[in-house]
Amino acid sequence: MSTAPIRVVVWGENRHEQVEPSVAERYPDGMHGAIAKGVGEWLGDKAAITTHTLDEPEHGLTSDVLDETDVLVWWGHAAHGEVADEVVERVHRHVLAGMGLVVLHSGHWSKIFTKLMGTTCTLRWRSEHDRELVWTVNPQHPIARGIPNPIVIPEQEMYGEYFDVPTPDELIFISGFTGGEVFRSGMTYRRGFGRIFYFSPGDQDFPVYHHPDVNHVIANGIEWARPDRERETPTLLRYDTDDFFNGQGYRGAFER
Repeated sequence: MSTAPIRVVVWGENRHEQVEPSVAERYPDGMHGAIAKGVGEWLGDKAAITTHTLDEPEHGLTSDVLDETDVLVWWGHAAHGEVADEVVERVHRHVLAGMGLVVLHSGHWSKIFTKLMGTTCTLRWRSEHDRELVWTVNPQHPIARGIPNPIVIPEQEMYGEYFDVPTPDELIFISGFTGGEVFRSGMTYRRGFGRIFYFSPGDQDFPVYHHPDVNHVIANGIEWARPDRERETPTLLRYDTDDFFNGQGYRGAFER
């Protein structure tokens, strides 16, 4: 694995902060800014972190930006539909080619996450100042390294089952709430050559991204999702008999 800093982009919708004074007060540098600062305190010089937001040209996720991104962290909620389809396709291609993706909280309903999952990604929810306990169910996983069990979040939006996502490759955290609900709150997937970590704690109405343990989990997720190979899109190649190494380009059904 490379010892160079992990090139991280924290992407935030940055809409609640513009129209809701309480959110702007809670997150004066934007939620994306709070996430970037929080994970930066854990990663230190192991990461080079930048931020981009929805209202930038191409949402800040140009080809040049993604070419230089090892891990993309995604937070969105109120404006999923405003994310341009061509940008979603671009991010999707980069994930399949090996870029890491960390999806947070309401990002479960983002275009990019639903595209990668192939399901509705719907769930139960309630925003009533619930206490959340985040329990570690896979303590051997690197994302759980150094994380207290449980993480206690005094105020949070409730997310509950059924969560319509594919069976995860690895289930790391399960949350419980004051109403008795449970939720698969931390899980991993692999799509193509890319690694994906979904982590649910974090809402604009509560100061969850000022919680050091939450930021520690996200930082661990970034380290885990970092690519461990040169970026390469999986391709369909034709091989002659006994030629194990020199595949020939093939125009498949999707290109006809």
